[in-house]
Amino acid sequence: MPSRRNGKPRRRPAAAPRPRLRRLALALAAVAVIGVPVWSAMDHGAPAPAATVAQAPAPRGPQFFGQVQASDLPLPDDRNNRRRQLVENVQLADHTYCSYRTSSQYPVGSRPMTENPDQNRPNDPVASTNPMRLDGGGAYTGVQLQTSQSRVYMASGESVAFSLRAVDADGKTLPLVVTRALAQGITYAGTRQTPQVSIPFADDGTGADPVPNDGAFAGVLAPAQTGLAAFNGTIRTEVRYNVGGKAGLVQFDVIYTPELPAGWTGAPREAVEEGSLVFHLPLDVRMPGRYIVNGRVDDARGRPVALLTFNEVLGPGPNDIRLTLFGKLLRDQAPAAPLTLRDVDGYLLKENTDPDRALLPRLQGKVVTAASHAPKSYSDAEWQSEERSRYLTEFGKDLREARGRLAAFDPAAPLPPSECLPATR
Repeated sequence: MPSRRNGKPRRRPAAAPRPRLRRLALALAAVAVIGVPVWSAMDHGAPAPAATVAQAPAPRGPQFFGQVQASDLPLPDDRNNRRRQLVENVQLADHTYCSYRTSSQYPVGSRPMTENPDQNRPNDPVASTNPMRLDGGGAYTGVQLQTSQSRVYMASGESVAFSLRAVDADGKTLPLVVTRALAQGITYAGTRQTPQVSIPFADDGTGADPVPNDGAFAGVLAPAQTGLAAFNGTIRTEVRYNVGGKAGLVQFDVIYTPELPAGWTGAPREAVEEGSLVFHLPLDVRMPGRYIVNGRVDDARGRPVALLTFNEVLGPGPNDIRLTLFGKLLRDQAPAAPLTLRDVDGYLLKENTDPDRALLPRLQGKVVTAASHAPKSYSDAEWQSEERSRYLTEFGKDLREARGRLAAFDPAAPLPPSECLPATR
């Protein structure tokens, strides 16, 4: 019987729960705890947990721009770029064709003087201004030396004039004294040196000095009258001077050819031949070879019109130098008549030697004035040659192909306008 305390029966202590039952109870409680929020979410339309979303299958295809639909047509930007490229190809082919056609409409021996401004005045002095070059080396910028020489190339019997003047930074002439001036041919190592020739410089208004006592000193070199008469090549003249107690040095170079390969004979004449104006200059050739002769043409107002060039191989004896002023060039330029040929120079071209030419005596100033021919006497046809026709054919083919590609790509759009051809559509 159970024991009693204070008249009441004593209860027995409850037995401890079994371990297996305890583990089962804990598992059921955990399932209950997790199931409540899941049921709640399903019941109220809440979003699924992150773990559930991660298990969804990943969509196929690019993730940033969506699916690209297959198509044979290029994208709009690609089409515009392609058309722009085709247009540029047409414009380039057209420019090549038109620029060559325009530049070759006159022969190479008859060109507008506007293309050769440096050849317009071949007999003008060559002038320059540079800081004073000190005799011992270096330069002194406080003194500027103005120099000039009447020519660079010299034929047999010709002379050249040199001049120099010192000025300060403001252009004011400074007192100058020429202490020595010597000319000598430049020779290569192992060859005998040439004689030195003294050249007097003066500022007295005589010889090559036009104005006395203006501070500009001038001297003349005439190789044929000195020990340099037989020298063939570059002659260097060194002039030593003094300005304000400082010693300076300046050098002048000329190219001299003592031999005369040919000489001008008879009177020049002009005539209209095959629609062009031709100037005839008789030349007696002593040394056969390739001769290059240049002449300049001015109109009645003194405006430069053209540079004429003769370039042919000549045999010995009498020859005719033909300087041709092309008819179409005359029609396009419309110069004021009469026309004058002036300043003719030329040389025999020599190969594998230095110097590479033997100079002809130059014809300075007016050589011959043409009669006043009617403008209709000159042809307005473009110059033609096998080479020009071949190049125009090839350039024209390139242009047609470029136009065809553009028209096939965009038939509705008009072709770019041409620089020299009439519009086709």
